[in-house]
Amino acid sequence: MSMNELNSTARDLMSVRSMIEELEAEAQALTDKLKAAMVEQGAEVLQGDGWKATWKNVNSQRFDSKAFKADHADLYGQYSRQTTTARFVLSV
Repeated sequence: MSMNELNSTARDLMSVRSMIEELEAEAQALTDKLKAAMVEQGAEVLQGDGWKATWKNVNSQRFDSKAFKADHADLYGQYSRQTTTARFVLSV
């Protein structure tokens, strides 16, 4: 790939990422409107023509690795493993 093609590709990627951010913000605003309607109506479920929205509390349990490491550093070290990943960063 030539430098002009690389420059164009990088600019295109930055443009697409910007569009994604804008669309995510718009999606969040629309989500907030639906949630506000649900709060106003006191409903956990809303339905319309071809759609259904639910907004409920969900309970879950998660393993607290920081607390475990603080309390049981030897076991944490024994059962920890190192992983390697590749990270791609495009910055301005």
